Amino acid sequence: MVKVTQAIRLSAEERYREELNRLTQIDSQNNKPEGWLLSPKSVRQFILGDENLAVSRKFFGDDPLVDRAIVSLLGKQGLMLVGQPGTAKSMLSELLAAAISGDSNLTIQGTAGTSEDHIRYSWNYALLLAEGPTERALIGSPIYQGMKQGKIVRFEEITRCQPEVQDMLVSLMSEKKMMIPEMGSNSMISAKPGFNLIGTANLQDRGVHEMSAALKRRFNFETVNPITDQKFEIELIQKQLTQELGDLITQITIPIDVIELLVTTFQELREGETSQGTKIKTPDAVMSTAEAVNVAYASALDAYYLGDGTLTGGQIAKQLIGVVLKDNADDIKRIQFYMDNVVRERAKKSDSWHSFYQVSKTFWK
Repeated sequence: MVKVTQAIRLSAEERYREELNRLTQIDSQNNKPEGWLLSPKSVRQFILGDENLAVSRKFFGDDPLVDRAIVSLLGKQGLMLVGQPGTAKSMLSELLAAAISGDSNLTIQGTAGTSEDHIRYSWNYALLLAEGPTERALIGSPIYQGMKQGKIVRFEEITRCQPEVQDMLVSLMSEKKMMIPEMGSNSMISAKPGFNLIGTANLQDRGVHEMSAALKRRFNFETVNPITDQKFEIELIQKQLTQELGDLITQITIPIDVIELLVTTFQELREGETSQGTKIKTPDAVMSTAEAVNVAYASALDAYYLGDGTLTGGQIAKQLIGVVLKDNADDIKRIQFYMDNVVRERAKKSDSWHSFYQVSKTFWK
């Protein structure tokens, strides 16, 4: 018998299928736009949670931003989520697509190699030679499919694409139609109700391929900011860590002061100032909550498989190397300054900070 292994990561509509089904069943009394799986009220409940309906909160941070995002997708404009890397822009776009269309997989990943075929359509050349330019020979892009099916399309890292590729979106977003000249002058598809586009862009990519003014006018922009509330970020990381570890969570001891250490370090390096008011230089590396969760998860696995089952500050320090110390030599100096001038003093009063400091000294050996 072949053993069926669950995928490492399921799409949002698969992970939360039960919640979506529950919301769909009780959604008949709400006003639902044509082409939407759920009403705007239920989309909001799906993303921000509802304890009375046993629906979990999935996006943490700016609740009014979620409301504005939903309203944007109700209108003619697309939605552009911008912000620093790791602020859950892609996760929010996935959740919105799953709740509105029941499908978050119509996605274009923007890169320097993204071409017109990824935006519009291409051809199965064997069928093209045999039958000519027929619908059967056409391979529709996610935008083509989104228009035809009336679904949300996600465009990740749009500013990584060449300007001429980006500008193909201008007419598609304005007219909500796609011409297919190869199939005749009157051959086109018109977008069905429910179609819209959610783009994401990292603020660190400014200057790579800036969006044109014409394209910007086709989107409502929303900035997704990092979490600044320390207590809230600690609670979020604990929750995410519990979900990531699954059954292992019962076999690993995770002291709260170690998670506090992790969050304090990330917030101070992110903001360029310690809780005592000491100014420090921020590294170029991404110091987001998502990265903090990754560090906590890797450190917990280190504790379970290579340690004694108890998470320590030293394990946090080891995993921090892969996040902060990449290919920027200046980052090493910035972290060394932070360790020597901030962490060393804390290490005198705390076992977790002491362990963190001792292991961190290997960064620059």
